Amino acid sequence: MTDVAAQVRSKTVTWQDPLASARLGATMSGLEYMTAIAEGRVPPAPIAAHFGMRWEHIAVGEVVAVAEPDESLYNPIGMVHGGVAATMLDSVIGCAVHTTLPAGVGYASVELKVNYLRAIHAGRGEIRATGRVVKEGSRIAFADGEIRDAAGRLLATASGTCVITPAA
Repeated sequence: MTDVAAQVRSKTVTWQDPLASARLGATMSGLEYMTAIAEGRVPPAPIAAHFGMRWEHIAVGEVVAVAEPDESLYNPIGMVHGGVAATMLDSVIGCAVHTTLPAGVGYASVELKVNYLRAIHAGRGEIRATGRVVKEGSRIAFADGEIRDAAGRLLATASGTCVITPAA
């Protein structure tokens, strides 16, 4: 066994049935649902457990998610994988849009453009992802996002488009 192989670490991830939460969420406005998740009354999406992400701020058209990346999220060259930033940005953009929707109306990401400005590393504190709706529409919504480190430095930005899926 090499020295590298001897340094094995592990991480346990637990989550609750996401479909049960989604069914409950369909009975609430997006703002009510996201607030219930942030307050711990409804379980978050499983991806939040993987990234250690929690909702810090929920308002109409704006959300903030916070996480403290660990080395289990590293890419092969020793920094947090860009997919983590992209996932967090997609999450805050989509959830910001969700806060503007009535009960029974959903959304899906159709486009995400990410700009990576600085590397993200474990052990440097929390990162904060903010999503804000730029333009609401009946069929399409546009939103922007950004990630900042604990010192307020801008790490990544994104713009995204979500399709609005009407109630059945």
